[in-house]
Amino acid sequence: MDAAFESNPLIDRLPEHLKQFIKPQDYEEYTPINQAVWRYVMRKNVDYLSRVAHSSYLEGLKKTGIEVDSIPSMYGMNRILKEIGWAAVAVDGFIPPNAFMEFQAYNVLVIASDIRQLEHIEYTPAPDIIHEGAGHAPIIANPEYAEYLRRFGEIGCKAISSARDYEIYEAIRLLSILKEAEGTPQDEIDAAEKRVEELQNEAVEPSEMALIRNLHWWTVEYGLIGTPENPKIYGAGLLSSIGESAWCMTDNVKKLPYDINAAYQSFDITKPQPQLYVTPNFAHLSLVLEEFANKMALRTGGLSGVQKLIESKALGTIELSTGLQISGVFTNVIEEDGKPVYIQATGKTALAYREKELVGHGTAYHAEGFGSPVGKLKGINLAIEDMSPRDLKAYDIYEGKRVTLEFEGGVKVSGEIITGTRNLQGKIILISFKDCTVTYKNQELFRPEWGIYDMAVGKKIISAFSGPADVNSFNLISHVPSSKTIKAKKSPEREELENLYQSVRDIRNGKKAAETLADIFSVLEEKHPNDWLLSIEIAELLNNLNKKDFLQKVLLHLDKVKDKRPKIAHLIDGGLELIFEKEKSL
Repeated sequence: MDAAFESNPLIDRLPEHLKQFIKPQDYEEYTPINQAVWRYVMRKNVDYLSRVAHSSYLEGLKKTGIEVDSIPSMYGMNRILKEIGWAAVAVDGFIPPNAFMEFQAYNVLVIASDIRQLEHIEYTPAPDIIHEGAGHAPIIANPEYAEYLRRFGEIGCKAISSARDYEIYEAIRLLSILKEAEGTPQDEIDAAEKRVEELQNEAVEPSEMALIRNLHWWTVEYGLIGTPENPKIYGAGLLSSIGESAWCMTDNVKKLPYDINAAYQSFDITKPQPQLYVTPNFAHLSLVLEEFANKMALRTGGLSGVQKLIESKALGTIELSTGLQISGVFTNVIEEDGKPVYIQATGKTALAYREKELVGHGTAYHAEGFGSPVGKLKGINLAIEDMSPRDLKAYDIYEGKRVTLEFEGGVKVSGEIITGTRNLQGKIILISFKDCTVTYKNQELFRPEWGIYDMAVGKKIISAFSGPADVNSFNLISHVPSSKTIKAKKSPEREELENLYQSVRDIRNGKKAAETLADIFSVLEEKHPNDWLLSIEIAELLNNLNKKDFLQKVLLHLDKVKDKRPKIAHLIDGGLELIFEKEKSL
């Protein structure tokens, strides 16, 4: 990992399982065409968004040190973001949603450091540095919005996913890579699009992660602020798309007041959005987020929380009313009258309290799993966790005693008590037995020959969430993406064009260039007649130098390109507007 990541203490404190997604930003990989794409989009954005974006956007560009003329370096961004309590890291395209949100919880922006190709200058389904750097970074300079983003990450990374969510993530990642790569056969793109469409159209109950991702999309990515009649843009997806930022302001896009119902509105990353949501202010975003969080298993726990974890087939945690946290892959729950009476995790399991693993109760000790009754004892109003030492003695619940504990749900635990573990408040949270048998009706849940039985204490499950309680309990460094971003192909023709772009960039920056503008344009016209962006850059320089005759020649060439390529005519017109409208305003 290079110095760009060591410069910000927020990155140093990230857990190792998040650091596995970070890749170095090799600034030398950005080509002169990449730089020209960044410059065109940023100049268009700053010009247009100064009228339609939330005021925080332009202020944020200054605060975060993002320049119009050059792709930002992560090192420079981190130096400046540090001042507002944030950091940024480079990653390879889409990363899993839980990881993306957990980065936000640590005040770290995830930036896909690749940049869209010239052919996708208006919009790309793949995350890129224009979207992340020019879209997300400026708005976090607003403290209220930055806190919403951090809080969203904190809650979102605890959302329980389904196995299908990961399938969708992989399918979308592949589609975005194929669409952004040069020369991908259309049939491959069609097949990837079909797969995404099939998965998105499946009639299944959406998971918590699917719902909270919808909220993220309609706020952080595609949010509007103000009133439906007079909205401003703050969503990064809109701020980074010169096409969609203009489209979204037309009557073609329905504007709806933002509320929790947005969680049930799905989205399609491959198409412009048919509707957008407008929040009256940033504080309202946090209110809706808390309203949603109140419905999550994170806060409701109970039978449904355990069932969500079982359905996810992934590592998750349940927390009991004593504060004891059980982390593992949950495979079974026994229920009575709509309440969980016994929970079972299979394979490596760890016990924790307040996100810290209990000494001696890691995955090495609980390598085969963990099961425990939940609830109160039958015929006793006082729950074990609420018993004083005197109460515990009265019911024979203390070291050295052989006891049979019968729970309201029908689970029986019979064995000799070895010891108990208490929390900071003195409540007993774990009781260990030897020579122990655990049964439910005619079902044997634990046998004496299996060794020590550790029984969790808790009258109810108060929380269930994705991931482990203590991130150090499990080896989470396991992410291997099914697809990697595809770099642009190099050819002699491409190299020549890149060199022409570099020469123009050098001339603009007052450096000695390899060729004159006349030589550059001559080669461009003869060998690269379909390229349009370099002609715009040449026109800008000629206009500044007041070389009217040469400028007219370039403009005539651009007219020919527009005739040959009508689909990009509006991009040429947009670039020329920046040159000549600015002149008029002066």
